[in-house]
Amino acid sequence: MTGVFLDTTTLQRGDLDFARLTAVLPTWQFHDTTTTAQVAQRIAQAEVVVSNKACLGADALATAAKLKLICVIATGTNNVDLDAAKARGIVVCNVTGYAAPSVTQHVFALILALVTQLEKYRAAVKDGAWQRASGFSMLDFQIWELAGKTLGIVGYGSLGQAVARVAEAFGMRVLIAARPGQSPGPGRVPLHDLLCQADVVSLHCPLTEQSKGLIGALELALMQPHALLINTARGGIVDELALAEALRAGRLGGAGVDVLSVEPPVNGNVLLAADIPNLIVTPHIAWASREARQRLVDETAKNIAAYLRGEARNRVA
Repeated sequence: MTGVFLDTTTLQRGDLDFARLTAVLPTWQFHDTTTTAQVAQRIAQAEVVVSNKACLGADALATAAKLKLICVIATGTNNVDLDAAKARGIVVCNVTGYAAPSVTQHVFALILALVTQLEKYRAAVKDGAWQRASGFSMLDFQIWELAGKTLGIVGYGSLGQAVARVAEAFGMRVLIAARPGQSPGPGRVPLHDLLCQADVVSLHCPLTEQSKGLIGALELALMQPHALLINTARGGIVDELALAEALRAGRLGGAGVDVLSVEPPVNGNVLLAADIPNLIVTPHIAWASREARQRLVDETAKNIAAYLRGEARNRVA
């Protein structure tokens, strides 16, 4: 069988071991990147295609007569036309749960940077303010502890659960939001109730029709003025303009954002403005520890091996 990996550089920069992946099929073609215009030609003779972000639309799939399996080397499958794949009898699988340790530590890196005023104190030292201070310690920016505070989690899959465990280790109380559009079940609270109570809100839900714009101006207004919003899920879940306005107006304590509605933000983004206070933006790297990326490769190899054995593993279509 012939395998084609369309976009290796979206995943690695020479720091990963592809041995398990290459061993699972006798023939491979690896491409650093693949444009939409190149997809059809590159998958024309392939039986297995691996893609992270390269788009596999209906037109491209229609020309791939030998294609049997698409492995999305990610959790989200929005880059694949699942209906077209199903109609052609092409199996599609993904990888889930691979990034929980990486995302969890990034969530708390953002939270801790905000509650300790890390960027402000670091800037003060670089600017010489500590060196000019009269006392041994600077108390210019208020620091608060996580112990005894409430963390609200929106999206309670493997990522939300991992974040909850660490929050409890910090001595935080954890609230879990009911799924959008559903009545609260045991251990879940309505989203608006959670927003009113939480000192920190962390988003871990997928971007769907139900979650698009889930945190808008109304929801931000429900949050306490000192509260923090952390988004390592998807940019479209939050109304970015409303978030920028809430931070500028001091109606929200701070935010840590690892995702934007359009990535990369080649045409800019309202959250990249330099005048927004208490905002940390990172370039979609919460998932990207070397260990997490290696798990992606190895789990994809396992998906292919399972398919060859006639087993359904992580199948989404």
